[in-house]
Amino acid sequence: MKVIETYLGDCLLLEPAVFADERGHFFESFNEEKFNTLVGKEVRFVQDNQSLSTYGVLRGLHFQRGEHAQAKLVRVLRGEVLDVAVDLRPDSPTFGEHFSVVLSAENRLQLFIPRGFAHGFAVLSREAEFFYKCDNYYNKESEGSLLYSDPELGIDWGIDPAELIVSAKDRESPLFAQARAVIRGAR
Repeated sequence: MKVIETYLGDCLLLEPAVFADERGHFFESFNEEKFNTLVGKEVRFVQDNQSLSTYGVLRGLHFQRGEHAQAKLVRVLRGEVLDVAVDLRPDSPTFGEHFSVVLSAENRLQLFIPRGFAHGFAVLSREAEFFYKCDNYYNKESEGSLLYSDPELGIDWGIDPAELIVSAKDRESPLFAQARAVIRGAR
């Protein structure tokens, strides 16, 4: 597996070694020992999540606060998404900046998003099956979100805004400026 560093410290792209022949292909999608060596710290995933969405569905930008913060390892099993991570670590030089990448079943890329980031994705294909591992259990009382269309974040989701399908809950998320105090207090 190859590690590709992003400009958001500790947020890493992982590219698996794929072995293909006339029968199809094989790759190791996760190996805890190799993964921890690649990311340079011990991460123990405890929960797997999977979703199926159609073109234009946008899920995010979500995060967990405090002791319930989650690191995630995300990938696409079918289809294609634009995946976005926003740095919410108050002491980080990239606080408030985002990284986006197209993840697809074809490119097999995975994105490791450490604790202290908001995360979201938009479906670019007809359908997409999205899979992610979390290093902490979901806790409803600790959930937070940022408005996906916040001009301060300036995220281009790769889809005409009129075609986006967004839950009522996500449409009502706070702006980054409004969430700053909560984020800074959620160390």
